[in-house]
Amino acid sequence: MDLVITPMRRRHLRSIVRIQAADPHLGWSVGLWIAELRRESDRVYAIAQVGRETVGYGGLLMQGEDAHVTTIGVAEPWQQRGIATVLMLHLVDVARAQGAQNLTLEVRASNEAALTLYRRFGLAPAGVRKNYYADLGEDALIMWAHEIDDDTYGARLALVRERLAAAHHVEPREGTNDE
Repeated sequence: MDLVITPMRRRHLRSIVRIQAADPHLGWSVGLWIAELRRESDRVYAIAQVGRETVGYGGLLMQGEDAHVTTIGVAEPWQQRGIATVLMLHLVDVARAQGAQNLTLEVRASNEAALTLYRRFGLAPAGVRKNYYADLGEDALIMWAHEIDDDTYGARLALVRERLAAAHHVEPREGTNDE
């Protein structure tokens, strides 16, 4: 099946909230999602779909020369299939197209899968936000990648794409439901 990245719309929120519900961290409320989707001038939100099923989502906040990945998630049955990588590639492409020079995000310090993904994109820890994930009693690592607008970073992205193409095969696991 083909993975398609499309702009997030209000009609996708039920699926997004369902994906968030499987995460131990309390996700965003529907009200917050609606407010974020209204901020089209400095926000970009996208979903990943296989057929009619929403299998992931990601968001980006643009602030001058900095692009901040605000959220990214993949439905549990679809994890470890390259979907988060595809979403990150999309977000980074948008950030670069909009003139971003730096990329940043916060991530749970214990989220090894996310840390591995973000390191692939050249993000490195630059600080800690104590108890950022208060509902879990967990700190967040602040990660940054600089000079994402240069050719060296472009070469990094090309390598990520190449490896993804070589290994990418999106296929549903049992228990997935079409919307």
